[in-house]
Amino acid sequence: MHRSPAVRGRGIRKSFGDVIALDGVDLDVASGQVHGLVGPNGAGKTTLLGLLLGLAVADSGRLEILGTPVGRTLSVPDGVAGFVDGPGLYPSLTARQNLSALASLRGYDAGRTAGVDDALEQVGLTDVADDRIRGFSLGMRQRLGLAAALLTTPRLLVLDEPANGLDPAGKRHVHRVINGLAAEGTAVVLSSHRMDDLAALCSEVTILATGRVVFSGPVSKLAAESGELDYRLRTSDPAAAHQVALDTPGLRVAPGHDRAERQDADVLVVHGPVPALDELVRRLVRADVAVRELAPVVAPLEAAFLALTGDGQSDEEEL
Repeated sequence: MHRSPAVRGRGIRKSFGDVIALDGVDLDVASGQVHGLVGPNGAGKTTLLGLLLGLAVADSGRLEILGTPVGRTLSVPDGVAGFVDGPGLYPSLTARQNLSALASLRGYDAGRTAGVDDALEQVGLTDVADDRIRGFSLGMRQRLGLAAALLTTPRLLVLDEPANGLDPAGKRHVHRVINGLAAEGTAVVLSSHRMDDLAALCSEVTILATGRVVFSGPVSKLAAESGELDYRLRTSDPAAAHQVALDTPGLRVAPGHDRAERQDADVLVVHGPVPALDELVRRLVRADVAVRELAPVVAPLEAAFLALTGDGQSDEEEL
């Protein structure tokens, strides 16, 4: 099904003095799509999110948001919401008062203001709606920022590390909201270092490194490009599984994980491509060895990310 573009960027460049933050970046995000934006610290993610929210302007290139060209002024079309570097909130006000004040400042009518309670319920903050947010945890503040964005009924939602500080319950609330918005046609641009969140939420990702796009496309393609991985193998007969793994073409026991050298004798770590793993499973079944666990030691998305951006992580503040 064809989906109209919510974001279309071509050749976007942005510098701060002598530092190049974005160097010819292309970005396409369709309506109804959750698009991941990832990269090492200093890759330019925050700068790009700021452009999408109208907090900065590009030096050159073309950027269209919700079908409207974004020029050289700090503005974006109606229907864009979100936050970068954490939501801006009034610590002396309660959660409900924060959202009500925001609705009033934006000139929303009474009907929209009545949506405050609904927004709080969606992100799971109803029970603390009348608590002052100076006592809120980081995760609760993140959820309140998402609730604030929901008041605008966004067509483009931009979120910077929305899972920061979330406990499992809070994470479920946030994932449910994001998936629900996408199902209704909202485009979501999600920046995160959490590969599990990207795998669970995003249909496509764009990876930045030193201000340039090193990958953009479906998550499934990114995972496929991770190549050979280490896999944890737990079976009903570790000794037999070890021998079967040694005899399987294209597969090897990962260095340092030979059965005789491991503290956990029930787990074998093997290395190889997916077809070799498939053959291993077939051979284990024929040998009457039950497979109880077979999972990557490092998630495929994370492995591909590291391969594309390098293992090193910058300690500098991100632009």
